[in-house]
Amino acid sequence: MEGLEQTVLECAPHSATRRDTGEAEEALFVVAGHGELRLGGGDDRHALEPETGVTLGPGQEYELRNEASDPMRIVCVRVRGAAPLGVGGRDDPPSTVARRLADLEAQDATTDRSFRILADPDTGLRSATHFVGYIPTARAPEHFHTYDEVIYILDGEGAFHAGGTTRSLGPGSCIELPARTIHCLENTGRDEMRLVAVFRPPGSPAAAYYPDGTPAYPGAPTI
Repeated sequence: MEGLEQTVLECAPHSATRRDTGEAEEALFVVAGHGELRLGGGDDRHALEPETGVTLGPGQEYELRNEASDPMRIVCVRVRGAAPLGVGGRDDPPSTVARRLADLEAQDATTDRSFRILADPDTGLRSATHFVGYIPTARAPEHFHTYDEVIYILDGEGAFHAGGTTRSLGPGSCIELPARTIHCLENTGRDEMRLVAVFRPPGSPAAAYYPDGTPAYPGAPTI
């Protein structure tokens, strides 16, 4: 999808992988395994464990190190066309920020759904919003968003409905969702479904609209 590129990185045991953000921002989310992210020459280090999110600004060279005996899996989203400095009230150069999901406050979305913001313009990701969403065992009405989004299913079983077709979902499923696509993500299992996603331009995951343009949640701005 233009502007967003989602990749699943598999870091083998006792390995090191060098990467460069180039002109893009990157949002990482550790799905499994333990390791370390080292910036530049390695003096700036960030511990990686399951459910850790990391924000990297443009021009960052870094190394992912897995010194454990189990693989490390990371969902990486590159956000092209980084917003200029000053967006979100921040004028300082972009930095690397690591945040644990368990430390973040849950917020309400639609149809008893909730989410936790991993990163947005207020916390260092200037061009997008990175979040984890929680979906109960209920089908939400069809709706759309005004942003482009990429999604990775962490837990649970479900179905993605869009354009008259239905696709089964499970852990590891990836979705590309262009702006204004009318859709529904349904949890068909017994337990809560979880997903990690990035969308641009940034905003609130609760900003959803019914097919006629009516806001699906009181917090959504009118369009």
